[in-house]
Amino acid sequence: MTDKHIIVGIHVTNRAQRAGDVQKVFTEYGCNIKTRLGLHEVHDNVCAPNGLIVLEMHGEEPKCNEMIQKLKGIPGIEVQKMVFGH
Repeated sequence: MTDKHIIVGIHVTNRAQRAGDVQKVFTEYGCNIKTRLGLHEVHDNVCAPNGLIVLEMHGEEPKCNEMIQKLKGIPGIEVQKMVFGH
């Protein structure tokens, strides 16, 4: 994947219920995740039920695609991938 830069966006609905399943996948592919950024809304002591996670991937693209398919198998998860060529 040295000639590509892959960014994965993950929209999580019902974060409290889905976080554990998503984290299991992240742990399985931890060596392929270079950067992880989590975003969610916070209002006066209440966290929003939805969130967005942005991943910068490392390694071979098929491994990244494998992770994406596992994430897509979790109810309430939407995944999108951006690929930048160098």
